Amino acid sequence: MRRALVKSLGPIHSAFRHYEAKRPLLNASAVLYDVRYKTDVCNYVHSSYMFSRAMSTGAANVNYEEVKRMGPLVEYERRISVGELEDGDNCQIGTLREIQRLYDELGNSVHACHLDRDSDPGKTGRSRWLWSRFMPQSSVSPVKGLYLYGGVGTGKTMLMDLFFDQLPCSWRKKRIHFHDFMLNVHSRLQRHKGVSDPLEVVAGEISHESILLCLDEFMVNDVADALILNRLFKHLFCNGVILVATSNRAPDNLYERGLQRDLFLPFISTLKERCIIHEIGSSVDYRRRTSAEEGFYFIQNGTSDFLMQRFKELIGEHIVRPQEVEVVMGRRLEVPLGANGCAYFPFEELCDKPLGAADYFGLCKNFHTLALDGVPIFGLHNRTAAYRFVTLVDVMYENKARLMCTAEGTPFELLERIITIADAQYVAPRTSSRSRKNDDFDLCVDNELGFAKDRTISRLTEMNSKEYLEQHSEMIANKWFEVSRNETKNENVVHA
Repeated sequence: MRRALVKSLGPIHSAFRHYEAKRPLLNASAVLYDVRYKTDVCNYVHSSYMFSRAMSTGAANVNYEEVKRMGPLVEYERRISVGELEDGDNCQIGTLREIQRLYDELGNSVHACHLDRDSDPGKTGRSRWLWSRFMPQSSVSPVKGLYLYGGVGTGKTMLMDLFFDQLPCSWRKKRIHFHDFMLNVHSRLQRHKGVSDPLEVVAGEISHESILLCLDEFMVNDVADALILNRLFKHLFCNGVILVATSNRAPDNLYERGLQRDLFLPFISTLKERCIIHEIGSSVDYRRRTSAEEGFYFIQNGTSDFLMQRFKELIGEHIVRPQEVEVVMGRRLEVPLGANGCAYFPFEELCDKPLGAADYFGLCKNFHTLALDGVPIFGLHNRTAAYRFVTLVDVMYENKARLMCTAEGTPFELLERIITIADAQYVAPRTSSRSRKNDDFDLCVDNELGFAKDRTISRLTEMNSKEYLEQHSEMIANKWFEVSRNETKNENVVHA
């Protein structure tokens, strides 16, 4: 009996040695890409533009009776009263009530949900995984999460940030873009190769860091993501994770017509079981209600000298030269021209090459402004480039980066030929009386791109607005101030 027990502990002992050997790696930064807005939410300053992308690290004593008297609905009304926000429509107010309900429920269940990092001893992802080998257990949260979906520009991201920013600093919480979250998951999986169930280990690490997980722009279009989501989130939910997500898609429409979708369907059931599903039905696109300012989006089919001239005006007296930046897992991206936080690319160099979200995140980490020359009209002939362009816009928008570009048409015209399967049935069939030149032979019928189209048009419009550009300038000024202050501190230390 004793010999059998020792034998059964062998794999666990090996796993422990495996983790001990990798301890330095695990103690290093676990995040492949720093979210640009990784700030302590305790230092959040109300302003006309900033919604903190916070991953709170500070600890504080929280008066939960006070928490119960506050919340996103109260803050929403405050911002309207001081003119920071427009008064929302009924659909937005209905969503706010749902968010406030979740906020109140979390406030009443802090200890049951193990939200407070100060009062929850917890276990690291490593020890949690090892302990589960001895004592399999589940600690599903008593509070269900929230999945918000709706059309573009209806305020989903703003409402999530409103919710997140009102939560106590000491809670184990994280707000992150879905693209960035999945890059982080794949990076962790690489580090845990050789473990019997690396997904379980990764889920243990994530849930140890954050019990409340807020994912913005939940959109699955990658088969590698689709195949692991169900098992990953089953582990996360079993560890007590509460998911709050925003998306343009209803759960049943996620990864529609994707490869091996039958393996993805169980995730949809899991999502519905652990989250309350709420649709924001507003028909107002608040992004397009910003005041446009011409100057960074140029409709032009001619020479690229025009954009190059504007690019040189941006960088001033700085020396422009080719650069190389690290993007993911040691891979490097060649930048044709870069200086003063600005990068210049011909469209083909950035969207006609096998690049993805990881490369674009790395680019935005090193440059705050991108000059993109020659964005074409998209259709069937360049569908892959359209996918990359949509991803690029998403990443730039999330990082509040500035886009200066020349394009063959307006944002709407660029994506006009991309339609969903449902829209395709309304396209008139080709007849002999219609010339091929004017025919819709270049129509791209693609559900994923079709659904992403409105979001991309909306974001391109907002990114060229006066408000967005002012936000960008203020962000750069704040970053420059921080750098200058740190340099001054370092000089004082040296002199001391």
